[in-house]
Amino acid sequence: MALIADSIPPTAGTRELDELSHDSDHDLQDDARRDSQAPDDSRDLENTLSRVSTGPPYTVFSPGMKRFIVGMNAFSAFISPMTANIFFPAIPTLSRDLGVGVDQVNLALTTYMILQALAPTIFGDFGDIAGRRPAFIIAFTIYLAANIGLALQRNYAALLVLRMLQSGGSSGTIALVYAVVADIAPSSERGKWMGIVGSGITIGPSIGPVIGGLLNAYLGWPWIFWFLIIVTVAWLIPYTLAVPETARKVVGNGSIPPQGWNMTLIDYMRFRHQTANQSGAPTRQKTPIPNPLNTLKVLRNKNMAMILFYNATLFVGFSTVTATLATQFQQIYGFDELTLGLLYLPIGGATTIASVGGGFVADWNFRRIAKKLGVKVDRKRGNDMANFPLEKARIQLIFPLIFIGTGVCIGYGWALERQASVAVPLVLSFFIGLCVTWPFQIMNLLIVDSYPGAPATATAANNLVRCLSGAAATASIEPLIRAIGRGWAFTILALLFTIPSPVLWIIVKNGPKWRQERIQALMQEAEKKKAEANEEPAVPVEGSKPKAN
Repeated sequence: MALIADSIPPTAGTRELDELSHDSDHDLQDDARRDSQAPDDSRDLENTLSRVSTGPPYTVFSPGMKRFIVGMNAFSAFISPMTANIFFPAIPTLSRDLGVGVDQVNLALTTYMILQALAPTIFGDFGDIAGRRPAFIIAFTIYLAANIGLALQRNYAALLVLRMLQSGGSSGTIALVYAVVADIAPSSERGKWMGIVGSGITIGPSIGPVIGGLLNAYLGWPWIFWFLIIVTVAWLIPYTLAVPETARKVVGNGSIPPQGWNMTLIDYMRFRHQTANQSGAPTRQKTPIPNPLNTLKVLRNKNMAMILFYNATLFVGFSTVTATLATQFQQIYGFDELTLGLLYLPIGGATTIASVGGGFVADWNFRRIAKKLGVKVDRKRGNDMANFPLEKARIQLIFPLIFIGTGVCIGYGWALERQASVAVPLVLSFFIGLCVTWPFQIMNLLIVDSYPGAPATATAANNLVRCLSGAAATASIEPLIRAIGRGWAFTILALLFTIPSPVLWIIVKNGPKWRQERIQALMQEAEKKKAEANEEPAVPVEGSKPKAN
């Protein structure tokens, strides 16, 4: 089984199928050819998968460096959703200045969300192949260029095109931030780091309108984009100089020296005295072109398909509340643009609590179940996840929150319908942020747990499904409210993520079995590809003479 063993970096933490579970379209054939010319490795795949306590540490990054990496990723995760919503308060002003209707300016939001769904399919696969650093730097360079153009443009067509380019850059990072957490944190402590990174994603839609409202009111709408330029440069400089490469396919657990554009100044200082040719370093290969279709392959797995589509229903519930909050409160209570931006603070605070607090609770439940099963949690090297009930550890605690969230979402809609005191829907929006976002973040954690070899690709698949669902929902919610009223509209949205909730029980019950089936399928595929590679005749070297018999 040299093919699989060699395709996994020797320090890559193979307990979690880090490299095996990646769809191997990019490099299995090259590995097979290389293995056919080398002595066969005696390591057996199943022993590789079950090795838990005798291998190298899961990561060599220090706790301080891990905090720095996660902090930079959390901020980058904040930028994309914040950019989408920072636009809202300036829509009337842009409509007037560009001489077009509000509906036409809203089209810029639609095009943004379409690219928000599609861009991670490219950057996610690219990040899994070439490394996280190149993908981040390219994405933010595109984003920076788009913001410069948006700050200078005064044309509607330019607005549409540049918003699409802006989305393509910023949204590409969404698939990468969770993948970085999977690179540096084993499952036993992944929840807290995922919660911190996830807080950036959930806070962005709530804080964006606040920032946009202030800038639009006091400095004018172009300063929204100048602000984004300043933020981008402030993030990009330290990232380029100091944040190390974490992709396990490139640097293993961080002990393999990175090369080329994966290297930072810190990397150079760290490895400058080491020889260029190291036994632990992988053979340098040509970077393949990313394949967005690999994202769709994630949906072929039964457990992943169920998780992704249910997660999309939770996102629909949350996104429709945030998308309509400003318009509904303006119609009912007559608030100005600046006040409307501040109304997002309750739901924004709740999403922060849900993301960070939910991550710590997820880690606690992981340790609780491990103790109950007699499994010692190995925080240094990670645990064998092949037979661990990951689905139960993640999903178990979110059932009560889903049903509470249903009641709160219905109450929110009817409070708006009856035009209750403004404090009532604001308090209910806080609990929507808490009870709907918490399960959503836990499901994001389970997605990375379930697809450890290519976490950026799995996150891109999640982003594709949820963003397309969210785009359809946000486009439909206002007509739905006009047709049946606020109360019934939000009742339907609440039932949308409540009625399918029994699928979570199916995932808990059958998830471990499905993961085992996937392991076996990957083993068989790898065996088949290796056999095919070994059967290929060697290519003669030009000018060589055949040996005489």
